[in-house]
Amino acid sequence: MVSKKELSERDICTQFILPALINAGWDVEKQIREEVFFTDGRIYVKGNKTARGERKRADYILYYKPNIPIAVIEAKDNTHSLGAGLQQALGYASILDIPVAFSSNGDGFIEHDRSGFSSVVERELSLDNFPSPEELWKKYKKYKGIETPEAERIASFDYFYDGSGRKPRYYQEIAVNRTVEAIAKGQNRILLVMATGTGKTYTAFQIIYRLWKSDTKQRILFLVDRNALIDQTKRGDFKHFKDKMTVIRKKKIDKAFEIYLALYQGLIDYNEDKDAYKQFSRDFFDLIVIDECHRGSAAEDSTWREILDYFETATQIGLTATPKETDKVSNIEYFGDPIYTYTLRQGIEDGFLAPYKVIRVGLNVDLEGWRPEAGKVDKDGNLVDDRVYNTKYFDRNLVIDERTKSVAKKVMEFLRSTDLYSKTIAFCIDIEHAERMRQAIANEAAEQVRDNYKYVMKITGDDDEGKRELDNFTNPEEKYPVIATTSKLMTTGVDAQTCKLIVLDSNINSMTEFKQIIGRGTRINEEFGKTFFSIMDFRNVTDLFADPAFDGEPVMIKHVNGEDELTPEDIEGDSTEDIIDDETGEIIDFGDGDDQTIYDGPQIVSGGGIVSEPPGKIYVAGVPVAVLSERVQYMDGDGKLITESLKDYTKRNLLKEFRSLDDFLIRWNASDKKKVLIDELEKHGIILENLREEVKKDLDIFDLICHVAWDRPALSRRERAENVRKRDYFTKYGDQARRVLEALLDKYADEGIEDIEELTVLKLDPIKNFGTPAEIIKTFGGKEQYLKALKELEELIYKVAA
Repeated sequence: MVSKKELSERDICTQFILPALINAGWDVEKQIREEVFFTDGRIYVKGNKTARGERKRADYILYYKPNIPIAVIEAKDNTHSLGAGLQQALGYASILDIPVAFSSNGDGFIEHDRSGFSSVVERELSLDNFPSPEELWKKYKKYKGIETPEAERIASFDYFYDGSGRKPRYYQEIAVNRTVEAIAKGQNRILLVMATGTGKTYTAFQIIYRLWKSDTKQRILFLVDRNALIDQTKRGDFKHFKDKMTVIRKKKIDKAFEIYLALYQGLIDYNEDKDAYKQFSRDFFDLIVIDECHRGSAAEDSTWREILDYFETATQIGLTATPKETDKVSNIEYFGDPIYTYTLRQGIEDGFLAPYKVIRVGLNVDLEGWRPEAGKVDKDGNLVDDRVYNTKYFDRNLVIDERTKSVAKKVMEFLRSTDLYSKTIAFCIDIEHAERMRQAIANEAAEQVRDNYKYVMKITGDDDEGKRELDNFTNPEEKYPVIATTSKLMTTGVDAQTCKLIVLDSNINSMTEFKQIIGRGTRINEEFGKTFFSIMDFRNVTDLFADPAFDGEPVMIKHVNGEDELTPEDIEGDSTEDIIDDETGEIIDFGDGDDQTIYDGPQIVSGGGIVSEPPGKIYVAGVPVAVLSERVQYMDGDGKLITESLKDYTKRNLLKEFRSLDDFLIRWNASDKKKVLIDELEKHGIILENLREEVKKDLDIFDLICHVAWDRPALSRRERAENVRKRDYFTKYGDQARRVLEALLDKYADEGIEDIEELTVLKLDPIKNFGTPAEIIKTFGGKEQYLKALKELEELIYKVAA
């Protein structure tokens, strides 16, 4: 009989843990999930390629009802102690918002109870004494503060399932559960903060469905600020409401429905005292969900806030990726602290959002400023004022033709080096700048534009032709348009799944706008090869990544004392409302008070006023413009941009990882597969492939590490391969085996050590020409002998001149 100590972890699960759960009354089909992967694995950017890291996996998650997880179990084999997996289980429980964690080695369980249900935090349980579903549900209710039968009924109501197998991701599950539980306990103002691309609309749908189906909230209003978002929502997740749902259009009200989708603008008449929302009684709606609530509803005096104040008895849920917190306006003051926050950094770490790299381009006129020479005239023959102009003025007040052309040239250089048909959004100062940028790119991409003029298009609020192409731009199936030049229209509400390049040539001072722009690239679409995106920054906008406000917990910073009101002097020059098209809901400008962008053409403000025409621009030509600096920045292990040189960053982190050169050599030589060690370094943010690209030397990974960390002389892979050949190592093998090893050495010289360590290399050219993998291995006398020969080859590679 096999000893328990000899059983694998999976055997322990099957023979001891699962029977204990069934014996305690847990339903295998409905309440027990084994080997649950709850993240997708972070994507690491390696030059222009990517690789996924490990996914987080719980051995068991126990559910009271589907999508209400109440316990996590971490299993170990019986050579481990009973509590060996407890800290790992607690880490998962914390991420998943689960109150109870267990560890087991098959002899019993250690339980850690975070709920406060009893005074005992940890206890040991026998296999026959595992808690029942009802026992753990009581602890969950204590943990969540669910105290009444009515609150329990609401909090435990079923999710929506359409039979497709789609389920909420873990963070969506937390957002839905926390929101429903808060409402069940009587909370009426709720704020959810979820990064762009993490499925806020699907999360909102699940919240609304549970509250609606349970008769907790019977008439519901979903408020958005763009027509495109209404259409997208109606066709997407909300389609399951079928004939119970209506869209309020042209201020026409039908009170026979239960679910209403509406634009803010569709409920307000700015010119007459006939606001459509007043056709509803104040208590008509039980629940209002405000999408992108950082917009006008963040400001107390906004016309949008009037709607929320009118329906003040309704429960109101604010959804946003970018809560607005300035000294003038505050989402938190109105909704309260976020009930849940899921940040861009978390989304990237979990592998649900695309990581990015930043290419910072410094043009001479940007870095040094430009002062016109004596007598310099503009295109109209007028004398240009003698002063130093910099990026604050470029394209806003003064246009340098050559600068626009230089930006366009760099964009096309990048696309030619990667993929000419990568979807690209170029953010410009204003509509006129977007048109000039479109023309400059068209001239740089003349061949592509001749094939199809839609290769590059201006997509702005004033251009009907461009706006008609917005759906084609965001549709992964459509090839054109490839490049969109824009001002504000595409900063938000554009689901650009395959956008691979974002060009920043605008002075973006608003953190809200910056975060929204970055969100255009964060979606992943692996089917179409979108796993990361690049940001080409011409104006140092990406300095905002270093601001703590970029990706932290939102903190209310509005300062208003007691009954004090903001005076006109307080807000002079600061618009707290977004500039927006009254009919379409298109954002023309973000009302942050710190955005100085000027636009062409008449513009409608959400209050009904007209923004005055900006002063004319000065156009000059004949200015020498050159690239003075260009630098690529990658993300580190903590999801932050590396601001020091990549070489210095790598050296510093290698010296943390290895105590000395000898320590590295010991670990390198002891590693059966060098890829395992390389993957371990990547988890700590040390991406050697990126460093190799920066140093522009075809070094072996081994030499790269030794050279960067300890200043050792470095050999190229080809030099190492040639040194091996000089040793007559292959003569002890037969002809066929010798040819295989020589081919493996050539492949190492071309591609690196990782590529020859896997048996799949035997299926690749030219090695596959020697026979099938089985036939090749047979020439060495079997798999063990083949692996031994490969190990000897590796040792010789690194012994030579090591």
